[in-house]
Amino acid sequence: MRNEQPADYAAVEEVTRKAFYNMYIPGCVEHYLVHIMRGHEDFIPELDFVAELDGQIIGNIMYTKARLVDENDAEKPILTFGPVSILPEYQRKGYGKMLMEHSFDRAAAMGYDVIVIFGSPANYVSRGFVSCRKYNIFLENGKCPSAMMVKELVPGALDGRKWIYYDSPVMAISEEDAQKYDDTLEKMEKRHQSSQEEFYIMSHSNVE
Repeated sequence: MRNEQPADYAAVEEVTRKAFYNMYIPGCVEHYLVHIMRGHEDFIPELDFVAELDGQIIGNIMYTKARLVDENDAEKPILTFGPVSILPEYQRKGYGKMLMEHSFDRAAAMGYDVIVIFGSPANYVSRGFVSCRKYNIFLENGKCPSAMMVKELVPGALDGRKWIYYDSPVMAISEEDAQKYDDTLEKMEKRHQSSQEEFYIMSHSNVE
């Protein structure tokens, strides 16, 4: 595992595209997010890692800054990551876990103490993530999506007060721009598959 370098950019975007194509929607937008994230002010290069095996990049994790705001408008800087990408042929072999744990250690060493993410709980609860509802973290609309999870890098970093979560503006991807970017790359077949319905249900359900 090492930090991503400019020479890795194309390979990392290809890994991301292959990892997510057709998973959540027919096609994907995650590789476009990677493409634009690096140039955004909230991107954290020190927490941009690749997993390399026998000279081949097989995985990547990238972080941006995010924030929590309490009811008195006190702001707490935190982190979010995504996408975490592993080439399909190397998935379920522990490489994603290694990337996450490596990045957690580095983030804690940099002084960060909380991470909030959106994803499938099945992929993250084993890494210490729990429902944001348990820590009174909500979206601005007052809801707590089932896919929104939190991990304390430092135990006790969250003290029970109510928080509103705000991610980086870079996460608001233009699907039209993502499609235009995808059209410039080698063609991949868009398909409908069951994981897309699972994602739809998860992303539209809330924890009460």
